[in-house]
Amino acid sequence: MSSQVSNTRTDPAVNPAAQLDVLGDECARTILVATSNGPRTAKELTERTDCSSATVYRRINNLLESELLAECIRFEEDGSHTTAYEATVENLQVDIDADGIDVVLTQNQSDDRA
Repeated sequence: MSSQVSNTRTDPAVNPAAQLDVLGDECARTILVATSNGPRTAKELTERTDCSSATVYRRINNLLESELLAECIRFEEDGSHTTAYEATVENLQVDIDADGIDVVLTQNQSDDRA
């Protein structure tokens, strides 16, 4: 099994508040944890959560928009392929000061996107 990752996000500026909002949801956090060790399909993620498939797809979209998740194609040994999702961050740091809240993301070391 192999995967090719392609970032589907085109807007370089991500709102830190939106990232924190996404992480406030238990289903989204479960998806992020599940995808931190490699790509998972929406079906696999639905099985890992206590959420409906519609909810999982909404959370996937939120994570994609917040650049916490990337879409990729997973190729199976039989030649078939499917869309999968992989966490793009390894570490998230939240800094709070007089200027506001800043979210600093550390990219996954296996993340080959430049």
